[in-house]
Amino acid sequence: MSNSISFPKLPFIYDKVFEIDRIALSFGSFSIKWYGVILALSFVIAAIYIMRRSRSFGTNPDTLVDMLLWTLPISVIGARIYFVVHKWDYYSANPGEIYRIWNGGIAIYGAVIAGVVTIWLFCRRRRLDILSMLDLCVLGLLIGQFIGRWANFINAEAYGTVTGLPWGMSINGGEPVHPTFFYESFWNFIGFIALHFYSKRRRFRGEIFLLYIAWYGLGRAFIEGLRTDSLYIGSTDIRVSQVLAAISCVCAAGLLVYFHVSKKYPREFAPAEAAPAETVESEAPAEETPAEESDKEAEADDSDNN
Repeated sequence: MSNSISFPKLPFIYDKVFEIDRIALSFGSFSIKWYGVILALSFVIAAIYIMRRSRSFGTNPDTLVDMLLWTLPISVIGARIYFVVHKWDYYSANPGEIYRIWNGGIAIYGAVIAGVVTIWLFCRRRRLDILSMLDLCVLGLLIGQFIGRWANFINAEAYGTVTGLPWGMSINGGEPVHPTFFYESFWNFIGFIALHFYSKRRRFRGEIFLLYIAWYGLGRAFIEGLRTDSLYIGSTDIRVSQVLAAISCVCAAGLLVYFHVSKKYPREFAPAEAAPAETVESEAPAEETPAEESDKEAEADDSDNN
């Protein structure tokens, strides 16, 4: 299981053909693919990064581990559901293929949507700062994306239309095509570097999350238009991820402009206070008022006179 990759118009390596084996390790009939290895590596690096920066976002590594144990599997399921829904013509006729995720078929937007919902529910239950958690997690997500896209290179997938540009990539001797996996990887890498430094002086909670949505949406809206393996809305020629990317970019940019112009930032997070303790009657007698003391003294005098 290998692919021949070349860049016939790129200086210095135009005559090189790279044989890319999709299998990393084999044990009899069981094999580990580079696709899974790269995705696992991207997750580990992203997790280490957000744990190291956790305290500057008001959380801690232990809390992140608990959150990731929920978020990772649910995000994978979300990515699969998103893909299956938009390929329902095929999967409705082949229901046995729905769960065979190892045969390919996941979508990043499905993972992002499922991940955001999971983080929101987790933070709500733990009474954590949701917006700051999203700010932190999207930085890790960018790491996962710019590393993870190279798994597409190994599989010779997620490429674009035919191009005459010098960096056109030939797959198994075919015409050079846009290496759209690289476009997105590089775009996400630049986004990560920019947001990494900017996050150290963010102006309000949720700002990094909105900047990620705007940045990724902008790049994906253009890159998706070059791809040949897009998911479409029904039987139309409308690319669902391109539409979602454009809409999310415009909405996030609009919110960023509103917050920066109006200065009406999201209010500071205040952890929920514990419920007030039940009122317990004091065993000590209540202090007496002067009037009550006078009445008791009068009663005492009357008793003495009697």
